[in-house]
Amino acid sequence: MRNYKIASLIMIIHGGFMEVGGAFCYMLAMVFGSDIFDIGKYFSFKLPYFQDNLNMMIIIGAIYGAVRTVGAIGLLKNKMWGFMLSVINCIITMALMMFLLPAGILDGVFASSALILMLTQYYGNKEIVCK
Repeated sequence: MRNYKIASLIMIIHGGFMEVGGAFCYMLAMVFGSDIFDIGKYFSFKLPYFQDNLNMMIIIGAIYGAVRTVGAIGLLKNKMWGFMLSVINCIITMALMMFLLPAGILDGVFASSALILMLTQYYGNKEIVCK
């Protein structure tokens, strides 16, 4: 159970601070003027389509952050749906982390470490048995 608690705390930090916090900071920048604050200087997507639609990508990041936080809270309460939602979210994050650099590196560290903790707790010392 200890690994689940640590994994859920990592995902709450990841979802709450990185994704949702980044979106709130961006919204504040939009309110005070986007001409002063150019988000493209700090985040660069490797695909031009994503870079051209950075506003939408930040909103999508906020949705990912909210779903990640909900899954982490479910995992923290020992719910199986929280475990499955968290595993799915970590796998998707690991697949998409290469498109957003340099923040994708930290996404990968958080998602990979949480996934490893969840899977080692779930499977424990079970071995692969070949018949």
